[in-house]
Amino acid sequence: MVFVTAIFFISLVGIGLLFGLKYWEMRRERILAPSMRSELDRRAVQLKELMAAARVDLAKLPPIAVRLSRLAIHEAALGFAALARFAEGQAHRLADLVSHKHRFERRETRSEFLKKVAEHKSGGMESETEETSTELDESAR
Repeated sequence: MVFVTAIFFISLVGIGLLFGLKYWEMRRERILAPSMRSELDRRAVQLKELMAAARVDLAKLPPIAVRLSRLAIHEAALGFAALARFAEGQAHRLADLVSHKHRFERRETRSEFLKKVAEHKSGGMESETEETSTELDESAR
């Protein structure tokens, strides 16, 4: 999607530049690169004629050929998706192979704070509340 958006904006800027060039040429009464311009005009007319001929030829194709070409394109897209999925799996396998994390073993932490947090999470909360209530009872006396 990003690629398509980039192409759209590049094309939009290109069209704007062509209009700017035409305005500059009309204002200065000069033609920029006239020999190249005539050659490009000739090629553009040739391309337009080829596209018109292709439209006539495509209209002659039987509908079954259109369906078959659509099916072939669909199957090619599915094959490419399967290839991409396979490549993704292989990339993950390679990442696991070169990473040291696939043999990761959890050790006990050396941090007292983290030990207390783990104890609190694992259910040490009851003993902590008992200690707190005992301390409150002793301070009230």
